[in-house]
Amino acid sequence: MLTKPLLPRESGRLIASKSQDVTISEDGATDVANMIFKSLKKNEYSVEAWKQHDLHPKLMTKETVDWIFVLDTLNFSFWSEANDKRFLVDYRGSLHSGYWALCAAINRALDENIPITSASYYSRITVDQLRHIFRSATDTDIPLLDKRLEHLHEAGTVLLEKFEGSFVNCISQCDRKASKLLHLITENFPSYRDVAMFEGAAVSLYKRAQILIADIWACFEGKSYGEFIDIDVLTMFADYRVPQVLNYFEVIRYSPRLHEILQSGRLFTPGERLEVEIRGCSIWAVELIRQELKSLMAEDSSLSGLTLNSIIIDFYLWDYSKDHWRDMQHVPIHKIRSTFY
Repeated sequence: MLTKPLLPRESGRLIASKSQDVTISEDGATDVANMIFKSLKKNEYSVEAWKQHDLHPKLMTKETVDWIFVLDTLNFSFWSEANDKRFLVDYRGSLHSGYWALCAAINRALDENIPITSASYYSRITVDQLRHIFRSATDTDIPLLDKRLEHLHEAGTVLLEKFEGSFVNCISQCDRKASKLLHLITENFPSYRDVAMFEGAAVSLYKRAQILIADIWACFEGKSYGEFIDIDVLTMFADYRVPQVLNYFEVIRYSPRLHEILQSGRLFTPGERLEVEIRGCSIWAVELIRQELKSLMAEDSSLSGLTLNSIIIDFYLWDYSKDHWRDMQHVPIHKIRSTFY
């Protein structure tokens, strides 16, 4: 990149200020902030929710860091063309779809003594080996297998050549700063460079790079490898599910033109203006929710020690989308085949 891109928060602000087909409702942001506030108040949600998911690792070890790195290197594009033809992973007697299918496939491989989290292994993994790891319980294979192979080769090679084969050595170079780690990731691992052009400016969305840091922070509860003194620099992780929830709650609203395109099921192109508007406005919408939540929490001394940032809001909304998917079936998502999310 010849032009240094704006960081995600600044990118979201710029995109929201010049967006033509996506608007943000401050009233909607306030309503969602109040909803999340009530959950926090009742201790129904916290950063600890990350490790409460059955398929996420529980141990705070070096091996867990490398598990998360492989996870987020492959954390993109799981949706199927038809709901009755989904990619599913059978793991310990249960079928898993979407992101959880990825988690299940990694865990299944490790149970089978396949060293999928070892850079020396996945830097040279063959397409047949990877296909076996991601074997489906249905006739529908995981999308973009060739891209996943490419990402693993790239990531493994970089780790071996620059970081002694482990992502913990990337973390050790960041001085406990999420901002420094974000720069290190996007500079050294090309597949994480989630950047687009918007109104003549290079804007970064950095979904996978940010969630990689956030997953480590959440898993390690802000300690050890997950200790970052500036974790609040991260924004939400702009994909297609969280925008759907934001649209469901009318925090972001679509123009009739965009709504018609979404309803048609047209496949979006990575970096096109409409896609960038949806993702950028989602980032800024969550920033408005965060600001309102901080105001609410400042008025309630019982929550003075509670961690609140854009990561927590994103996790909450993403979990909401999974728990209430039936309620949101009428809300269209922007369909896209992208390696960025």
